[in-house]
Amino acid sequence: MAASRSAYPLALAVLALGLGIFGYAFLERRGAAPAEARISAPPTAAAGAGKVDLTSEIRGVLASIKAADAGQLAVSQEDGRFLRALVVTARARRGLEIGSASGYSAIWMGLGFRETGGRLTTIEYDPERAREAARNIERAGLNDVVTVVAGDAFSEISRLPGSFDFVFLDAWKKDYRRFFDLVFPRLDRGGLFTAHNVVNKRDEMREFLEAIEGPELLTSIVSPGSEGMSVSVRR
Repeated sequence: MAASRSAYPLALAVLALGLGIFGYAFLERRGAAPAEARISAPPTAAAGAGKVDLTSEIRGVLASIKAADAGQLAVSQEDGRFLRALVVTARARRGLEIGSASGYSAIWMGLGFRETGGRLTTIEYDPERAREAARNIERAGLNDVVTVVAGDAFSEISRLPGSFDFVFLDAWKKDYRRFFDLVFPRLDRGGLFTAHNVVNKRDEMREFLEAIEGPELLTSIVSPGSEGMSVSVRR
């Protein structure tokens, strides 16, 4: 059974954040065969919690990822900012990302986890993309917060210890329901389960969308960018 959280009312506030923060992100943007192996070493020293600035170096890494993203696998900048804000607002400490691509979303979430003093494990099926994600995360100075694992997430998740209080799913859309069924029992009460592309690819994940409307969850669908994201709080 996942651990209960005393900050459950805070999790409810996160849903309200999901309904409004994407407007801020949009305005700010206008103003401005796989190998199963750990790619980056697990963090050993505790990450310092506290306010984290989006430095010019990190902006440069993010921009370079987007410029090279011919397959458009990375989330939008609006979605990235939204994920970071969710992590900080929920005071999340134990994060899981399923589907790293080149590390763009992991960097945004990593900034949030650096602020909360937490950790993020991100899993990527494609070994070359996993190596690229690890390089980008190191360039962003977040390899003490984010661990990249290469391999099949269905196998790798079972090897991870403990529970999670924040999950971001952005993998093969037809597998969303299977990933949800695998991870949900390990999601803390009051924890967040988020998923990408729930608007523009909703026809590929009907069973998942039905599952997150179940009685054990409070769910909101938001669109910080154009793809859509589900934000579900475990009751």
